Amino acid sequence: MSRKQRMKKWSRLMLATTFLISGNFLTPLISEAAELVAPPGAQVWEGKMVDKNGNQQQVHDERPLDKNNLQKLSVQGVEKLDNGVKLNLGEMESYIRLLSSDISKVSIIKKGDKEFTSVGIVETDWKSPKFTVTEDNKKIVLKSDSLTVDINKSPFGIKYLDKDGNVINEDADQGVGYENGKPYVFKKTDKNEDFYGFGQKTTGLNHRGKAIGVWNRENLPEPVSKYTFSSIPFFIGLKGDKAYGILFDNTYRSYYNMAAESDDYYYFWADGGKLTYYFINGPEMKDIVNRYTDLTGKMQMPPEWAMGFHQSAWGYHQKDIEQVAQTYREKNIPIDGVMLDIEWMDDYKNFYFGDKFPDPDGMNKRLHDEGFHYTSIIDPAIRVPDPGQPEYIPYTEGTQKDLWVKNPDGTNYLGKVWPWGVPSKSVFPNFMKQATRDWWAKWHKPVFDKGADGIWNDMNEPANFSTVDYWTLPLDRVFETDNGEKLTHEEVHNVYAHTEAQATDQAFKTNKPNVRPFILTRASFTGTQRYATATWTGDNWSRWEMLRISIFQDANVGLTGMAMVGNDIGGFAKKPYEDVVATPELFARWVQVGAFYPFSRDHYNNDGKSPMETDAAKSLAWGRQEPWQFGKEVEDISRKYISMRYELMPYLYNAFKDAHEKGNLIFQPLVYQFQQDQKTHDIQDQFMFGQSLMMAPIVFQGATSRDVYLPEGVKWVDYWTGEVFEGGQTIHKDADLGTLPIYVKQDSIIPRREVQQHSGEKKLTNLVLDTYLNNKASYSFYEDDAKTEDYTRGEFNITEFNVDQKGNHLEFSQNKKTQNFASDIQSYTLKLHNATVPNKVEAANDKYAEAASLDELGKAANGYYFDSAEKVLYVKIPVNESHKVKIFN
Repeated sequence: MSRKQRMKKWSRLMLATTFLISGNFLTPLISEAAELVAPPGAQVWEGKMVDKNGNQQQVHDERPLDKNNLQKLSVQGVEKLDNGVKLNLGEMESYIRLLSSDISKVSIIKKGDKEFTSVGIVETDWKSPKFTVTEDNKKIVLKSDSLTVDINKSPFGIKYLDKDGNVINEDADQGVGYENGKPYVFKKTDKNEDFYGFGQKTTGLNHRGKAIGVWNRENLPEPVSKYTFSSIPFFIGLKGDKAYGILFDNTYRSYYNMAAESDDYYYFWADGGKLTYYFINGPEMKDIVNRYTDLTGKMQMPPEWAMGFHQSAWGYHQKDIEQVAQTYREKNIPIDGVMLDIEWMDDYKNFYFGDKFPDPDGMNKRLHDEGFHYTSIIDPAIRVPDPGQPEYIPYTEGTQKDLWVKNPDGTNYLGKVWPWGVPSKSVFPNFMKQATRDWWAKWHKPVFDKGADGIWNDMNEPANFSTVDYWTLPLDRVFETDNGEKLTHEEVHNVYAHTEAQATDQAFKTNKPNVRPFILTRASFTGTQRYATATWTGDNWSRWEMLRISIFQDANVGLTGMAMVGNDIGGFAKKPYEDVVATPELFARWVQVGAFYPFSRDHYNNDGKSPMETDAAKSLAWGRQEPWQFGKEVEDISRKYISMRYELMPYLYNAFKDAHEKGNLIFQPLVYQFQQDQKTHDIQDQFMFGQSLMMAPIVFQGATSRDVYLPEGVKWVDYWTGEVFEGGQTIHKDADLGTLPIYVKQDSIIPRREVQQHSGEKKLTNLVLDTYLNNKASYSFYEDDAKTEDYTRGEFNITEFNVDQKGNHLEFSQNKKTQNFASDIQSYTLKLHNATVPNKVEAANDKYAEAASLDELGKAANGYYFDSAEKVLYVKIPVNESHKVKIFN
């Protein structure tokens, strides 16, 4: 087969450009595949997918800000409100409100217009904080107990100060307003200010000096792109060691120049809409994310099975799914989920199984008998039956109910999604209407009835196979709302996936009441985390740079509210003719990292073909990507780290509970925990997994060692060797192919359990409290049934564990704060690292006996065992032990 022929069979979406990557340099090349990007008849070059030099174009023509045409606003009058002030700005007016003592909303609109609140905002009924308003000839000052809003009258501008009078953030000389209908805001900055967030950007962790675009895009899997599958108009500014957040609540395409043209200011603007933004005071980054998710919504608590490992491929047929599931069990590699890509559908029609899955009921039984849960992909586009095809009832019913996106003339808009290469058409549901969301929810019943436990929302940017429209709907297509308002796609595009996720969440609430939803979405907007459980960063390449990018991508997604995020482990897209494939080394290093993605999935492209029928040289030579396909060494490495994820499930589950309650990140950039340490601000190849474990992965081909920075303020323990290091230094770590460098914060308790092959396989009867003690450590352990919504009605337990060094002895205590769930836990094993053999262990008058081995300790009601080789002390404690357990040195 010639190279040209191979390329004609390549992937679900071909790149119009390819890139040779060397270091940090990207060299665009015109690809022979360019002609295959578009449906037949589309003019790729004239359609602006690429220019004459092969450079990929942005999504639609960007609308730059004319800085010579900015408004000059001044305050001409003030009116006090219950939660702020209303300002007369001439033809414009401004509302500056204190939603809480730390959150301010700023609106600048034409007189008589209503303030804007997007669908991303969930909390609008704020209790007004106590504040004062003072005014003189030059200023109006609003002051709460922790935030001061200093408003300059002429020219109009806002300065935010903390309770100590330090300036947190202030408008720049260019001010705020509208330029030819485009809302804009200029802010002062200085050289020590850094910027984070914006969702899954590929251009780095720290966005200072970057030009950012927010527009959800059917993004081909190039390593670096200004626009990605999902973008969020929220960022965190870190000035020195104090943080603030800004949410630009605008659904149009928006742009952010983060000190890219000057070290003195940054600015943001949008193609249209109203000027509305929220300012959130810190000073801690975790406080910012917590308050941001108060405003936009917390994530729902996922079912435990969704926190496990998942396997997927574009091309799995039923026989592949069953073979892969069976092989995972035979090889004792833990896994909970398999995912059905578009091949499960009947001729790419949502809600119906096709002939590639001839026995879905049998498959469902076999999977569930083996402890698997499966997730079905659903695309938003609804296939219009081709001439001569049978009736497709969802299309008929949606047409009768008038649920589709419209052309400007009122007819239904016809786009193109699947299948590839034929002239079939699709309509797009208008999720802005409740009737559409009701219809969408109802049609998930047959999917759930066949056994699906999760739903995977793909192609929801929304994608449309049209290069002329840059892979989405034309900007002038019409969405009618429930109140009869007509919105254009230009305004709705960024929230399309959000409203689809809302409808899919409703499908669970309607059809699977009291069952926790698992919804995986590709695109998202501010607040989507309250509907979609998880997101991934879309199609990526099997390349080392994509592994590196995944770390800061996931960190930035977490900082914008969606804690359950991951990337396709091993890479989705291949180019075998350019050696872009998942090699054993790349997969081994990727699965080490991917085992600690909050959403952990191995997903690869087999061009829609059954992998069982296209193995090796029989067809495209993509290469299968299940862990055992790379040889015994990589299989063992995969089992090691996936098993570690399952050992850490109590720790991970509690991290998800913190995300649900507080918005906390699970996959954390170092700066999130250690913002006072300036050296962490730009580190993007290390991350915290929860509060206590730091990962420093190997992400360069051929590397078997790396430098690791240990943040200051704490001591760190090498997970593998037990060696203790002071923070605030860089060390060098050797790491062969089987080693992921891991470090534990001292004074940490990490709850663990025995390895399961899937969640729920074994009851948790003994909880291991893996403790790294220097002085004292504590942990608040949460437990519920891990699958229903009963926890929302109080059915959960919270137990606080404390381990304190007290002179010549160490004390363990527990406080059962909440006990409303019937737990299976019968005992705790306190595992103390870097310990010495104790003189005695006792609880009041009950002396704990020394066991001869761990196995013997496991059979005892209580006792202890000291591993002299590892210097680890194990103390088994009954769950109902009411006294402090004292360990005497």
